[in-house]
Formats: sequence, structure tokens, C-alpha cells
Amino acid sequence: MMEVLTANDARIKFGDLLIKSQRGPIQITRNGKPVSVLISAEDYELIEDMKMRYLKEKLMQAKEDVANGRVTDGPTFFDDLLSGKYD
Repeated sequence: MMEVLTANDARIKFGDLLIKSQRGPIQITRNGKPVSVLISAEDYELIEDMKMRYLKEKLMQAKEDVANGRVTDGPTFFDDLLSGKYD
């Protein structure tokens, strides 16, 4: 389970948070609501790499769809997007 601290506690214990974030993410809250998560630089890079791989896969799929005539018009696409078809 992720450690949770208030923004004020995070400010006071910032040095300690830097060390703890190397072991796992730490959620920061303000007024009882999550506002941020502190993660290690290594975890951040892994997440960014995963996002880039995912986007590249989606781009390749889109190129294949276009090449094979699997296209749709704008209004239909946005209707499908809003309805959650692409979730």
C-alpha cells in the first residue's frame, strides 16, 4: 500500500521523502484529496518508456488501419470516443 502524507507533512519531511520514494511511491494530499505522487526518477523513466511504447503501438495500428481502409469519419469517431468505445 502506498504511503500517504499531507502536503504540510511532506514539506516538513521532504528530505526523508526523497529517500522513501526510492522504495515506493508516496501520495501527497491537500485538504484530504490526493494532489500528487512522489516516485523515484527510475520509476518515472520506466513509466515514460511504457507510455512511448504504447503510443508507438497505437500509431503502427492506426497506419495499418488506414492502409487497409479501416477508417471512420470525424463525427462518428468523436461519438465513439465519448461513448467509451476506445477505453
